[in-house]
Amino acid sequence: MDRPHFRAYFLHPRFWPLWLGLGLLWLVVQLPYRVQLWLGRVLGWLMFHLAGSRRRIAKRNLELCFPTLDAAGRERLLRENFASTGIAFFEMAMSWWWPKARLARLARVEGLEHLQQAQAEGQGVILMAAHFTTLEIGAALLGQLHTIDGMYREHDNALFDYIQRRGRERHNLDATAIEREDIRAMLKVLRAGRAIWYAPDQDYGRKQSIFVPLFGIPAATVTATSKFARLGKARVIPFTQRRLADGSGYRLIVHPPLADFPGDSEEADCLRINQWVEQVVSEVPEQYLWAHRRFKTRPEGEPKLYDRHA
Repeated sequence: MDRPHFRAYFLHPRFWPLWLGLGLLWLVVQLPYRVQLWLGRVLGWLMFHLAGSRRRIAKRNLELCFPTLDAAGRERLLRENFASTGIAFFEMAMSWWWPKARLARLARVEGLEHLQQAQAEGQGVILMAAHFTTLEIGAALLGQLHTIDGMYREHDNALFDYIQRRGRERHNLDATAIEREDIRAMLKVLRAGRAIWYAPDQDYGRKQSIFVPLFGIPAATVTATSKFARLGKARVIPFTQRRLADGSGYRLIVHPPLADFPGDSEEADCLRINQWVEQVVSEVPEQYLWAHRRFKTRPEGEPKLYDRHA
């Protein structure tokens, strides 16, 4: 895709409320980092009490995935998860607008050599991630050190789409956003030896998925990771990030490439991916995006796992 460009149309009065909101957010994120962590927790508290539908989805996911955790433990985890989601709002703004040097001071990066080696060998990389609340700032921090393209879905609001893409692509000059449905473009950049951020841990429906266990529950899991790796002749390199509990920043880990991937079957590959997702989510469950209906699509004949209010 072409890089985003400012249009005079964005000055239309219909966008003035969004400009005002963005301006206020820009001012807020000039505050010290620890103040923004506190503000994020306050926002998360408000979301917990006001976003009833999302709270019910997250609560149900925690019941399904952590059945041995008692009710009080799940309630604490749920509240911490909403606090993390509130913080993510300010992390997004920091990623878009902070000076690069100020942002870089928050990063503790491990395993960058795996990306560098693939690049030196002209090998494309699927940077396999998961939908943590820290994904926006994690991608920005890593993007300062290594060019990463990203799968992208256009936002309905043209101004917000412009601001979002501009913020995401500013960390390296040749990074590009690829439409999520543009498979040909994705394979092209993989074959050119580039790295693409890709997260296979959401429910995209029955058509492009198979059912394999996730936290012991049959989950519709996309087979695209195997297909992209095979057709793009790419390595699959897992990537995780977490917000540090002491408020000093973020730990980013570029893990070693998956060996013998893709394997003998798509089912085995999907199971392997879900086992990895289980592992990394279990390490920092409060920072995962539990408000997504991960188990929405069910095998034929199985009952729905979410009530209609969620």
